[in-house]
Amino acid sequence: MRLIKFTVLFLTISLQVSAQTADEIQIKTIYDVALTKGKSYDWLNYLSNQIGGRLSGSIQAQQAVNYTKSQLDSLGIDRVWLQPVMVPKWVRGTPEFAYLETAPGLTNNVPICALGGSVATPAGGIKASIIEVKGVEELSKLGKNKISGKIIFFNRPMDPTNINTFQSYSGCVDQRYSGAAEAAKYGAVGVIVRSMNLRLDDYPHTGSMSYGDLSESNRIPAAAISTNGAELLSTTLKLNPSIKFYFKQNCKVFEDVESYNVVGEIRGSTYPNEIMLVGGHLDSWDLGDGSHDDGAGCVQSMEVLRLLKESGYRPQRTIRVVLFMNEENGLRGGNKYAQLAKEKNENHVFALESDAGGFTPRGFSFDCSDANFERVEAWKKLFEPYLIHMFVKGGSGADINPLKNDAMVLAGLRPDSQRYFDHHHAENDTFEHVNKRELELGAAAMTSLIYLFDKYGIVTP
Repeated sequence: MRLIKFTVLFLTISLQVSAQTADEIQIKTIYDVALTKGKSYDWLNYLSNQIGGRLSGSIQAQQAVNYTKSQLDSLGIDRVWLQPVMVPKWVRGTPEFAYLETAPGLTNNVPICALGGSVATPAGGIKASIIEVKGVEELSKLGKNKISGKIIFFNRPMDPTNINTFQSYSGCVDQRYSGAAEAAKYGAVGVIVRSMNLRLDDYPHTGSMSYGDLSESNRIPAAAISTNGAELLSTTLKLNPSIKFYFKQNCKVFEDVESYNVVGEIRGSTYPNEIMLVGGHLDSWDLGDGSHDDGAGCVQSMEVLRLLKESGYRPQRTIRVVLFMNEENGLRGGNKYAQLAKEKNENHVFALESDAGGFTPRGFSFDCSDANFERVEAWKKLFEPYLIHMFVKGGSGADINPLKNDAMVLAGLRPDSQRYFDHHHAENDTFEHVNKRELELGAAAMTSLIYLFDKYGIVTP
């Protein structure tokens, strides 16, 4: 009887194993290796805690280039190289300081930080009356007579009703990016912008801004205020519209400097001239250490190459990892890579970017033809055991977008976004807020998608 039971059990297990497809087995192997022998968390630990924030043009950015290149070299892949690119160099200087003054000598300090690319205030700072608006479009209604000589306070919050928090971010980031340029046209002397953050806290969130075609002499300083600070300022203004606001910042723009994209690849065994790219951006803002934005995406992309090797899979197409420089305040790395790819007549068929944090992966977004999206949806059942079930048509990533053409597939990893903007561009974007298992699950999901597109190719027009 025992022999019969054992035989039945053996046959059942054998049938289950044989029923598994080769794709299911390969993807399971990828996940097993990622979750038991992963390297991404260790790499991120070094990037975050030994190097720190990696603003373009900084010493830390160069240290990150050197470190990631050395780690890719250690993987024994076919080729690793640096791709030179000129990047902007903006330095924050000494910490910013701000307060609101309700009466002479009666002040409340509020947390601010300069926006990336902003000019400094005069040495003694700026103190002026302040006007609250909800968006750039309100400036024209107020007119120059009401705005001239004052500070504009942009206080449109992120919409909390959107489940996709990136949609909320897109709905208000224009005030940060172009607010100073627009306010300066009406004679404003400075701009304060509510941080792009759904949570109420004391962390101001920096980010890129642009003066457009304004001459240097007409540029005004711009800073972000924390969400708690914005609430205090708004409430105080309602009670006393005549309050003054003071802020001082010491940032400076220097001449462009040379930096690098870090590139490594496994050459394809069958179609080496068909390139599949995976990447993230190596630079970060100088507040915090850039663990979620985008240290996580970089180490996950590096891990894709390692997981393919460790799982015993030999790609048919060339798999290339690119760690882009200067996504945050210029997109120079992504544009330079695409320019050189065009000059070399390289054939990129697929590109995947991770730049939405190291949180639990939920799925992917795809910028591709309907035929390719139908193919992707047919693979969904392979990802469902790992709770990767959100496959949507939409955006991909800022750094890979310059490669876009009608023939290729662009994709973006989509982790759970609910906590991302608690840390985005802020001092609390640090290593302890990245969960090791979530990071490894993202790397495994990316590797699995790369594996499938490499094995089956893309649907050509």
